[in-house]
Amino acid sequence: MAYVAAGSNVEPLSNLRLALDALAAAFPGLQCSPAYRNRAVGFEGEDFVNLVVGFDTDLDPRAVQARLQQVESRCGRARDAPKWAPRSMDLDILLYGDRVSDEPGLLLPRPDLLRRAYMLRPLAELAPGLRHPTLGVPMAELWAAFDRAAHPMQPVDLGWPGTDAAT
Repeated sequence: MAYVAAGSNVEPLSNLRLALDALAAAFPGLQCSPAYRNRAVGFEGEDFVNLVVGFDTDLDPRAVQARLQQVESRCGRARDAPKWAPRSMDLDILLYGDRVSDEPGLLLPRPDLLRRAYMLRPLAELAPGLRHPTLGVPMAELWAAFDRAAHPMQPVDLGWPGTDAAT
């Protein structure tokens, strides 16, 4: 199972719905976490709306990454956009099964998964018993130990099946 973080702070609700439609078409059986609004990290900007999706695939991680970039482009993201800037769509592979990779451009598990509430919380809600590939700890335990007060998140209704957050 692959798990991917999805986030946007440029027309986030419409761009996330567009991305979810495209991902569901590309990866049948797509599962979605609740969606959350949080402050931009690394720059001053509009709040982001984030969630995590999970899906089974026979594609290798690089092929999945290429599909994700196609979806980002479809949502209006330019490939040459600065790293710490507003995003119409940002799709990042967090985990790809239990694969561990340090290839350039493909770090698995994604290192900032354990530092970013907007990645860890939705993943822990989507797959609480999933164990981190290198730590061996379930996502629910990692989220329980996270400093939540330092990273406030508000539930958001995207109007897309499965993304409504429990308040």
